[in-house]
Amino acid sequence: MLTLAADIEVLARFGRALADPIRCRILLTLREAPAYPADLADALQISRTRLSNHLACLRDCGLVVTVPDGRRTRYELADKRLGHALDDLRTAVVAVETDRTCPDAEAKGCC
Repeated sequence: MLTLAADIEVLARFGRALADPIRCRILLTLREAPAYPADLADALQISRTRLSNHLACLRDCGLVVTVPDGRRTRYELADKRLGHALDDLRTAVVAVETDRTCPDAEAKGCC
């Protein structure tokens, strides 16, 4: 069983990875299928250098892994459960957005 400190660190790394829209797009793309960096850069319409920096962050966070494929390197989610977690998180956030329980949400800009 993980300790509270370890649980917090895992969630903090996940949050750090999701804090950038490009990293979110990378994770959602890899959720569909593994991909090569050049293909990811083209699909996301970003430079390979910028993609490389984001992939390094995602590797450091433990969310993606590299898989050697001949002379190329393919990226994929470190665990298939991450794809399910991304879906669950996305749908939970959408549910919260549509179910504003605070009566003053629009006026206060909260919830």
